[in-house]
Amino acid sequence: MDQHTVENTNDFTRDWVSSSRFLFYLQLACILALLVGGSYALFGHRYKGKPKVAVPESSLYEPKYK
Repeated sequence: MDQHTVENTNDFTRDWVSSSRFLFYLQLACILALLVGGSYALFGHRYKGKPKVAVPESSLYEPKYK
């Protein structure tokens, strides 16, 4: 029984240069996605401004008493 096999020249594991280039760009894409996602999450939970807090007049810098 003869086995007829055809070698795949486009195999990912055979070409070291192409696979390393692919993994490098995949790593850059993942890092960019993490940066953009983290920035968007920080923007979504940003500080929205000073709230209006009721402060008793007796605790001001110059307190006012009755």
